[in-house]
Amino acid sequence: MDGHQEQPVIVSKIGIIGAGVSGIAAAKQMSHHNPIVFEASDSIGGVWRHCSYNSTKLQSHRRDYEFTDFPWPDRDNSEFPSHLDVLNYLNSYAHHFDVLKNIRFNSKVVQIRFVGGDRENSDGAGGVTAGGDYGTLLPGHPVWELAVQTNQSDTIQWYAFEMIVVCIGKYGDIGKMPSLGRNKGAEVFKGKVMHTLDYCKLDEEAASQLLRGKKVVVVGFKKSAIDLAMESALANQGPEGQTCTMVVRTLHWTVPHYWIWGLPFFLFYSTRASQFLHERPNQGFLKALLCLLLSPMRRGISKFIESYLLWKLPLEKYGLKPEHPFEEDYASCQMAIMPENFFSEADKGKIVFKRASKWWFWNGGIEFEDNTKLEADVVVLATGFDGKKKLKTILPEPFRSLLEYPSGIMPLYRGTIHPLIPNMAFVGYVESVSNLHSSELRSMWLSQLVDEKFKLPSVEKMLSHTLQEMEVMKRSTRFYKRHCISTYSINHSDEICEDMGWSTWRKKNWISELLSPYGSQDYEKED
Repeated sequence: MDGHQEQPVIVSKIGIIGAGVSGIAAAKQMSHHNPIVFEASDSIGGVWRHCSYNSTKLQSHRRDYEFTDFPWPDRDNSEFPSHLDVLNYLNSYAHHFDVLKNIRFNSKVVQIRFVGGDRENSDGAGGVTAGGDYGTLLPGHPVWELAVQTNQSDTIQWYAFEMIVVCIGKYGDIGKMPSLGRNKGAEVFKGKVMHTLDYCKLDEEAASQLLRGKKVVVVGFKKSAIDLAMESALANQGPEGQTCTMVVRTLHWTVPHYWIWGLPFFLFYSTRASQFLHERPNQGFLKALLCLLLSPMRRGISKFIESYLLWKLPLEKYGLKPEHPFEEDYASCQMAIMPENFFSEADKGKIVFKRASKWWFWNGGIEFEDNTKLEADVVVLATGFDGKKKLKTILPEPFRSLLEYPSGIMPLYRGTIHPLIPNMAFVGYVESVSNLHSSELRSMWLSQLVDEKFKLPSVEKMLSHTLQEMEVMKRSTRFYKRHCISTYSINHSDEICEDMGWSTWRKKNWISELLSPYGSQDYEKED
């Protein structure tokens, strides 16, 4: 695939890779440029389509996960939508705004080539100039070429674009596999081993058959692992049913619902007043001082929430109380909603827990560093995804090496632009309370940037800003590599609004501004 098989086709100025939530948001916001969206599968939806179990539900209420100009049909329904509800909503959105006409399904991008450096541009368009300015995103000539494989055929078609928007995200496609050493891997185990990615592909009957009457081991303790253990318990009801063992390395706080001691959860983290308690990038001396003075209150809120969770859930009984404060899980977007009957299944002995930092396979199951052995028929690895690997397989050098700082985080200005990669944007790589909302707002910002409604600052300023964000995240949580902005999401949105020339205060009065939660509907487009 190194040589051109044929002359690249120019079909649009803008190419978008991926048709998940971020891809369709970007395609809709930049529809006036008729972008081409390449989607490797046969449908939109991304992780909602390909990485969801039968029991997977949205982790937030409908009105916290909706587009600004497309409310849910039953947005006041308090139940959490299923993954099928979310898929229906996304499909309705794509049909309503005629996004599907720009999507090429079963079209996988297998290679990206940089061609922008072939031309000399006195104004720096199409790249980063020696003076440190970032050029225009639509320079008038191809900057990137994409190799696209359609319908898994052997033929590769090349396309040329002035700009690329990468929306393949951090989840799905490539599972993170544990490194276990020689003669300790899955090959020595007589039973069945699969990653959650493989489990997601099973229909309800096949999933139930896989788990029913089997000794199941789930490695992990995040949302996907908890849901999977619950599905195993439900498939093993009755006296013939077997136990599901969760192998837990790192504990995280879970919440039963969005109320704490009778108070709505948003009061603690999702209002402008509550976010004053948390450090934010580029906050200035006075705000930094205020944040320092209010730090006991911030820690007190975390303790207050922990006290409720320890009262409501039997975390101590099962040895599941995390050693780190609740606020660190919130600051890294790792707070999960616990399924309603999870602990009643644990009480029945259908779900048990094993704390272990090191484990490996033996022919009959899993062995631990304390020399104990656990028999298993099925081992499911809920060990996460390797999103950077997806990007690194298609992005050429030297850009591949720029994807992460030593900190492990991809430096993205406004969560979208890598200061050292020209004419490329990334949507869906920074997490927040609602990833749909942040992807849509960044797509609006990107659309205006492409249309030159505002200019980016110098490369040095952008790099400095991303470094400050990383430092804030490092001080907020030990899990900072997830690149989550939840504790300063309103401030982040303020900066995006300022760039676009919008008012940063989006509510009707100052009481609402300070004490009511911010959501997608607050960011409807300004004329």
